[in-house]
Amino acid sequence: MGLTISSVFTRLFSKKPMRILMVGLDAAGKTTILYKLKLGEIVTTIPTIGFNVETVEYKNISFTVWDVGGQTRIRKLWRHYFSNTDGIIFVVDSNDREDRIGEAEQELSSMLEEEELKNSVLLVFANKQDLPNSMTTAEIADKLKLNTLKNRKWFIQATCATQGTGLYEGLDWLSNELANR
Repeated sequence: MGLTISSVFTRLFSKKPMRILMVGLDAAGKTTILYKLKLGEIVTTIPTIGFNVETVEYKNISFTVWDVGGQTRIRKLWRHYFSNTDGIIFVVDSNDREDRIGEAEQELSSMLEEEELKNSVLLVFANKQDLPNSMTTAEIADKLKLNTLKNRKWFIQATCATQGTGLYEGLDWLSNELANR
């Protein structure tokens, strides 16, 4: 009886650890998002060479978030972070209307073909929604070809990292998906 109560208590009040990989092209806002979630404030960032890793506690989940640099020469190293990834946060600069959204689609498509990520859920943060010419989530979903994804749960959330807008709505979806596994 005591063991049963103890296991129920543990399930109710312990946080489920999850490994989250946050990637996207350079200057999309990944590091700003990470530290806004971790610290609740905006920190001065420089281009990430390598990675940042932080634990973010949210609802019933303890997210270990790996923020990996997005410069062209670093992207080929992303695959070294794929192992045991439960969820992917792909950050897009919503203001990159022309060639860079195509580049983002190619990187995302290539990444999602990897065997190690076949069971990972996908959250797309359409960041920088505060800028005047930013694309809508529908436009970004179309350009990233999200509707063609088969056998993958995905969600796209409009965000503004500097204001924190949309970040927790995205984490709500992510935590619900991961809790139901």
